[in-house]
Amino acid sequence: MASSTKTAEDREFSFSDKEFRFLAELANKRTGIVLAEHKKDMVYSRLVRRLRVLKLKSFAEYCDLVQGENGAEEIGNLVNAITTNLTSFFRESHHFEHLRTAVLAPLVAKSPSPKRLRIWSAGCSAGMEPYSVAMTIKPTLKDLKAWDAKILATDIDTNMLDKGIAGEYAIEQYENIPANYRGDVMQNKKADTIHMSDELKNLIAFKPLNLLESWPMKGPFDAVFCRNVVIYFDKPTQTKLFNRIADLIKPEGWLYIGHSENLFKVCDRFELVGRTIYRKVR
Repeated sequence: MASSTKTAEDREFSFSDKEFRFLAELANKRTGIVLAEHKKDMVYSRLVRRLRVLKLKSFAEYCDLVQGENGAEEIGNLVNAITTNLTSFFRESHHFEHLRTAVLAPLVAKSPSPKRLRIWSAGCSAGMEPYSVAMTIKPTLKDLKAWDAKILATDIDTNMLDKGIAGEYAIEQYENIPANYRGDVMQNKKADTIHMSDELKNLIAFKPLNLLESWPMKGPFDAVFCRNVVIYFDKPTQTKLFNRIADLIKPEGWLYIGHSENLFKVCDRFELVGRTIYRKVR
């Protein structure tokens, strides 16, 4: 069977190592993402569409564009193109079960006054994570109107945020939602889509945020989902990020990270209490 991977000679546009390194360094400065040499083909496949849209003839022209006086807008498109947006509803489902039983249920049992809940989905992508959080919150809090409950959903990719705001997804995603949470999900089989209810949408505020820049929110958050966000960051950047997150989590609050991530020798302000589940200790 012939390989489907294109060689440099087969490519529509030439893409030199120098051009890759320039774009990788630019992406790193803007996002903290580290793009190693083996990511060159991925960067090509993500950006080649931009060259076609812009009617450019080479990656050299693209590099000239992003560093020119009118390049700021295109840098945003570059960031949107290279950021990874693999997501689904209730991905790593044990996190949502823990949220229900260890975070939300104790709050309901204590009946705090005022009844306040804040959760942050950092790197929310197309919004399936915060909607999964919302679907978990709604039946667990029961009398939702009696609560001041909000989910902050942030991402650097503005295209993904628009999808989250719309709350419309491919109908194939319906099977990823547990049956007992499907009451707030409408199916449109003619359009092969599903739609999130207004009640779920009203729980979530979608906002653009570069995690390396200033943060307008003050917290404190009861829990933070920061999953599969730091996998391309170097260790110093990870340490800085998780310390900043710790500052915004309330005492003994919770942090959920991705299945391939850990805080060992990264941040000592959390203790591991379950599979990729951490509790703030200081």
